[in-house]
Amino acid sequence: MSDVALVHAVVEILDAEAVDPARGLPRIIPVEFNPAEYTLTKGAQIAEIGIPGLDAPVLQFIRGQSETLKLELFFDTTFAGLSATVTDVRVLTNSIYQLVKIQPKTHAPPRIRLTWGAGLSFKAIVESVDQKFTLFSPAGTPLRASLTVALREYKTLEEQLADLNLQSPDHTKSHAVAEGETIALIAANEYGDPRLWRRIADANRAVEDPMAPPVGFPLVMPSAPEGGTR
Repeated sequence: MSDVALVHAVVEILDAEAVDPARGLPRIIPVEFNPAEYTLTKGAQIAEIGIPGLDAPVLQFIRGQSETLKLELFFDTTFAGLSATVTDVRVLTNSIYQLVKIQPKTHAPPRIRLTWGAGLSFKAIVESVDQKFTLFSPAGTPLRASLTVALREYKTLEEQLADLNLQSPDHTKSHAVAEGETIALIAANEYGDPRLWRRIADANRAVEDPMAPPVGFPLVMPSAPEGGTR
């Protein structure tokens, strides 16, 4: 038999003003039973740019999407039996259910951190809570429940920039053509020199007429030339 101590997952409320034990929101919410599994999901938003004459659209990365965590939590109060003095399982589930509700002082659901030992630390906002009650006392009091919880990762702008640690600010990017813009004007705005219009035209040879792209078209903007102002 293992002598390793069991570590329970806990939810910590990070917004001090949202902590309100009277409303079922203590600062630390222990999980009664650890989840059997959890799912982490991360995606990217990709735009399809249709170019006439090509067999498939050009794919353009737009931005990353928030990471999500989904897990199921189990709660049970049948340890006290099924007598008239049974404990309503909602006494335990209410704290989790409150995490998706707008709080009076913060006007928003609280930011939280779900931690489970050294393997999981997830700072997030609870996106949804689905409560399912599966056992009841003879009087109809719910005694057992499973909660399906979805959390969306929360990071400040500063935290995201620190995590990305981007090294090359001159990487190729795109520019949506605005009304009245010419390729020379775009070159002047991007590189500080309208004579560099050919640099943009050469990078957009797949466009039917790179000298007169339609309004809103995402022009590929190559990195600034060595010695350029941008």
